[in-house]
Amino acid sequence: MSVLVSITAFVNNLMNAMFRPLSGVMAAMPGWLSNLIASAIVGIIAIVLFKYTSNQEAIGKVRDNIKAQMLAMKLFKDSIAVTLMVQRRMFTGALLLMLHSIRPMLVMIIPFSLVLAQLGLWYQARPLMPGEQTVLTIKVDPAEINNVKLQPLTGAKVTAGPVTAIDKNEINYNIEATESGTHEIVFQIGNDTFTKQLVVGKGFARLNPVRPGAEIGKMLMYPDEEPFAADSAVKSISLKYPNRISLTSGTNWWIAYFFIMSLIAALLIKPILKVRI
Repeated sequence: MSVLVSITAFVNNLMNAMFRPLSGVMAAMPGWLSNLIASAIVGIIAIVLFKYTSNQEAIGKVRDNIKAQMLAMKLFKDSIAVTLMVQRRMFTGALLLMLHSIRPMLVMIIPFSLVLAQLGLWYQARPLMPGEQTVLTIKVDPAEINNVKLQPLTGAKVTAGPVTAIDKNEINYNIEATESGTHEIVFQIGNDTFTKQLVVGKGFARLNPVRPGAEIGKMLMYPDEEPFAADSAVKSISLKYPNRISLTSGTNWWIAYFFIMSLIAALLIKPILKVRI
């Protein structure tokens, strides 16, 4: 498992290095436009990958056969026997097309999931505004539950807490954002310090609501900060950001818009690249 964690961390670092330089561009655009451009690029890449990872010749033969069966259905529409036979062959053809799609889907699923995780950092939530409050949670090793100290905050202030949830090994604070910018929350346990990014302000910014521990699933979902080591006293630090309200670049809605625009881009470029799907 530690090898998989190391590989996941390495891949996240590569993706971060690719996408972080785009932060200024993303922040300068309206959300609908930045998501449209991202989805169009992904859709074009997807159709190119499909072309070169699928058996285009076999797909072409299956599609030609389906067209022939449709023609036969029109010519022999009065024959129940022929109609049933044609329907069976068309159903078989549809299954074959699905089978031919498996390989390209397997090739695309991992890199595209990583891209979605990166886009989610911009669209899934919005930064806190000055005056807004949220909950800060640190999950620690049970032996350290009474040794956690939150250092004085920059860009925010504590309005309530700490409140300890012994059964969850968590300590919760209610904090209020006070100053726009990217800030660092610092916890201290003994001589060790543990940090979490806090973003306050308007517009779009990369937001990592959770700095996870050595859990692959959460590392993939929240890739922007280094995960805590498996033997770390801190298991995770989370910060609840507000939902972003938008049908094209808002919480949960952005991904539907992304897939629709990606599909449209792929279908538009398909005849130009002569791809059969």
